Amino acid sequence: MIQSMTGFGKADAQYNGKKIHVELRSLNSKSLDLSTRIASLYREKEMEVRKQIAASVERGKVDFSLWVERTEATACAQISEQVVAAYIEQIRTVSHNLGLAEPQNYWEVVMRLPEVTSSAVVEELTEEEWSVVSQTIDAALKALADYRAEEGRALEAKFREKLDNIERLAAELVPYEESRVQKIRQNLEDALANLKGVDYDRGRLEQELIYYIEKLDINEEKQRLAQHLKYFRETLDNGVGQGKKLGFIAQEMGREINTTGSKSNQAEMQNIVVGMKDELEQIKEQVLNVL
Repeated sequence: MIQSMTGFGKADAQYNGKKIHVELRSLNSKSLDLSTRIASLYREKEMEVRKQIAASVERGKVDFSLWVERTEATACAQISEQVVAAYIEQIRTVSHNLGLAEPQNYWEVVMRLPEVTSSAVVEELTEEEWSVVSQTIDAALKALADYRAEEGRALEAKFREKLDNIERLAAELVPYEESRVQKIRQNLEDALANLKGVDYDRGRLEQELIYYIEKLDINEEKQRLAQHLKYFRETLDNGVGQGKKLGFIAQEMGREINTTGSKSNQAEMQNIVVGMKDELEQIKEQVLNVL
């Protein structure tokens, strides 16, 4: 089954008081066009992240986001135990040296001193935490693939509907093909009859008539179009990675429909060809989204 290049995937995880969020958004593109926004703690792993995404996403314009949301407990200012202990030691030393009484409540004194608390906590990325992040990225990629597959099913149903419509319209040309041969013959004979006093060779007329009809014959175009329709359906059944091939087949279908239109010398046939072009144009627009 085909997949769409349009998709969205998201996954979340919790680790050591942090909420880790991963999001992937993709649109159609001729190749993999990846842009990343990664939290500073995990930025050293960017190349690894890119390889992880490239292994799962073949084509598309992909926006990747990885960010961290801290819980209230980890987001609050941190009290430095070392700084508090150093201040208390200094106060005791000064009190002893100067003969001053030590404070009755060290907390009231120490908490007013600088650098006791800090909101900037220097973190180091551990292998355990990165394992959690990597698994979260895999989960988001899986969600993206599921989304693309669901969109692919909708695209395939649309393609098959349009292919059936083109096939039906091509069949509607048959009655006009049969009637126009007789009409061409009649028009030529009427034109020759209006030439008073002019004699003509009936055998030569038949030859010219056959030549003229052969130039307008669309049987070959219909046969090739039928083959392209069949090949398009078979390619849909081949699964993922068929987007470019489907685009090429659609182009070939367009050639046959255009040639049919140039050979259709009746308004009714031209109207049918316009309908076929409209159906094909919708296929071409959606093929751009196929992976």
